[in-house]
Amino acid sequence: MKLSRRTLIKGIAGAGLTAVAAPTLLAQTSEAVRVGLLTVKTGPLASGGIDMERALQMYLKEKGSTLAGRKVELIVADTAGVPATARTKTQELVEKNNVHCLIGPLAAFEALAIDDYIRQAQIPTLSVAAAEDMTQRKANPWFVRATSTSSQCAHPLGEYCAKELGYKRMITIADDIAYGHEMCAGFLRTFEENGGKIVQKLFPPLTAPDYGTYIAQLKNADAIFLGFAGSNGFRFVRQLVEYGLKDKLAVIGGMTALDEAVLRNMGDEALGIVTTCWYSADYDEPINRVFAPAFRKEFGYDPGFYAAATYTEAAVLEAALQETGGKVDDKAAFMAALKATEVETARGPVKFDKYGNVVGNVYIRKVVRKDGRLVNQVIKTYPNVSQFWTYDPDAFLKAPVYSRDYPPAANLEN
Repeated sequence: MKLSRRTLIKGIAGAGLTAVAAPTLLAQTSEAVRVGLLTVKTGPLASGGIDMERALQMYLKEKGSTLAGRKVELIVADTAGVPATARTKTQELVEKNNVHCLIGPLAAFEALAIDDYIRQAQIPTLSVAAAEDMTQRKANPWFVRATSTSSQCAHPLGEYCAKELGYKRMITIADDIAYGHEMCAGFLRTFEENGGKIVQKLFPPLTAPDYGTYIAQLKNADAIFLGFAGSNGFRFVRQLVEYGLKDKLAVIGGMTALDEAVLRNMGDEALGIVTTCWYSADYDEPINRVFAPAFRKEFGYDPGFYAAATYTEAAVLEAALQETGGKVDDKAAFMAALKATEVETARGPVKFDKYGNVVGNVYIRKVVRKDGRLVNQVIKTYPNVSQFWTYDPDAFLKAPVYSRDYPPAANLEN
């Protein structure tokens, strides 16, 4: 089913941000649709996790906590970015709180930790996490992702760096987690296929207290690709400046390296840095022209990856509920409605492939100063990007999942 741009914008137009009017056939019941949010409110990923909660609460508030004629009850769980805790909290949401669906979790390693439980419980899940194989070789039938896989935005950026920026030699550095591995692998693949060389790969721990030892061993290169999450990208760039290397080595960022949530803590050192993502607060389309300023007014900074993720997933959830007439008890029918959704959102148009992963826009962005604040300004749009990029899906799926070692780097220097 398709929720048109006109229909959705009517629902958010004006200062009131009122709800889309529900069709008369939608189910009317006193029981609320219970939505469980798996987020991170403590630890190095907390800035993103807090944004996930804020944006989802904002969407529900705009709709009067009612989607498709059904009241919505939001139950929030803090996973702390720990796989075992993510699993425990998921079980609590399903078995204690009896949620009808999940939104989240944040991290790829958390999604992998709850994969088998989602299958067992048959709980519809709208994921923020980018764990690749959950919509690829081991596709989870109860899982949809309206954000992207880890490598989905890195693929076009690798091509862009080689073909349009003209870089020949690059370094990749990322958190030593599945998200970082997969993102760097996708970037490496397209960068090298377009004539570039990755001469060094570095993977600091997610909770690395300092990046000095890594910066000290950086090789000669045109640029460095950052695959960090949370506040780690901000911390790395600051130290790169302290070591006097920022002007000698161009910085290129993955989806969350210079997220809007951390840009507010940065200064001129961020200017000119090119990044890639499926969202930008500066994206100039009707829905985002309402969402981004409203979020900024409420919280004092621009929404980024994590805020846009749950705001987008909420739009998908609402569209699916409209299709089912507000019914969620038939899990299979509700899951089918989620996968069939085509909807305009703050990130742009969203639809899903047969594996449950989004097909949508990817933006190349550059940090600029606008109205006194730093923003990720869109400088190029790649439309209808799938998780398989330009590769044949069948051939893609026959190869190993992206990792620290696949695809192999042919040009590493000792």
